Amino acid sequence: MKKIMVIFGTRPEAIKMCPLVKELKKQGKVLTKVCVTGQHKEMLEQVLNTFEIEPDYDLSIMQKEQTLFSITISILEKLKVVLEIEKPDVILVHGDTTTTFAASLAAFYLGIKVGHVEAGLRTYNLHSPFPEEFNRQAVSIVADYNFAPTEISRQNLIGEGKKESTIFVTGNTAIDALQTTIKDSYSHPILDWVGNSKLIMITAHRRENLGSPMENMFRAIKRVLDENEDVKAIYPIHKNPRVREVANKIFGDNSRIKIIEPLEVVDFHNFLNKSFLILTDSGGIQEEAPSLGKPVLVMRDTTERPEGIKAGTLKLVGTEEDSIYNNFSLLLKNSHEYNKMSKASNPYGDGTASKKIVDILSIQ
Repeated sequence: MKKIMVIFGTRPEAIKMCPLVKELKKQGKVLTKVCVTGQHKEMLEQVLNTFEIEPDYDLSIMQKEQTLFSITISILEKLKVVLEIEKPDVILVHGDTTTTFAASLAAFYLGIKVGHVEAGLRTYNLHSPFPEEFNRQAVSIVADYNFAPTEISRQNLIGEGKKESTIFVTGNTAIDALQTTIKDSYSHPILDWVGNSKLIMITAHRRENLGSPMENMFRAIKRVLDENEDVKAIYPIHKNPRVREVANKIFGDNSRIKIIEPLEVVDFHNFLNKSFLILTDSGGIQEEAPSLGKPVLVMRDTTERPEGIKAGTLKLVGTEEDSIYNNFSLLLKNSHEYNKMSKASNPYGDGTASKKIVDILSIQ
């Protein structure tokens, strides 16, 4: 029986890979092993508990003040041992994290095939997002199976010279995850605080936005909150102390925004589902929110998800204060513009991506 090892290390990867692990084990056509690197320890465990997945291996690499250097070195050294013990036929990695890059490199060194989930996303700017754009391009060089979420991603890979026979358009497993996490009867004390106000969900943590871009983002949001009494915001803040420092500096004790610790995945998805609109510099939310009918303002200068912009579910607003302020204000005040975005079709699939990937791996 073919042996597949699924490897991931961060919360966003886990959200998108856990549905795939569940489907692999449900179908039982291959022997499935799970290895987590622990690149995000606490936040990763929340997701594993939600999906009831027990890893076979935990590399526990997370340490204080870890760097891209220390993460990469630690994964390569520890994963080598695991791969030599298990000798999988294929490893499956996701997206663009340092875990994904290092695991793919380790597999390549050992002659193990690599399956890349969420393959083909590109900005073609190696510094935005950093280091993610490099990571995903590097993984594509060694990947034997490329599971592209959309046709645009497929065309990116073809343009880079990948064999068409190795590329499969599957949709995005992020949509699969929502089928587990969204609850019709969901409630939470913080949502009681929101009451009848319009809920704005905020996520902001990208490395390239630290400093003045993030200050611009937060100032724009604060201006809108100060001007609209029927609006409240929730910001589940990243663990990065530099992000927290900027947020505390700009928002202070503003009564219209709650800055809270990172939410467990069920809470986070249901908060998104209850929101009016979302402001983010995240990648995954650009896929999840359209499935929930929520407009997304992307506070970045580039995005690797042009499908959402083309479909009208996303708008790229950059990191300049006035641009964010103007676009945010427009969606609050102009129902026509809001409805255009909230009712646009979701370009990221129908929630069957995991099944498609497992079916492909079973017959290859």
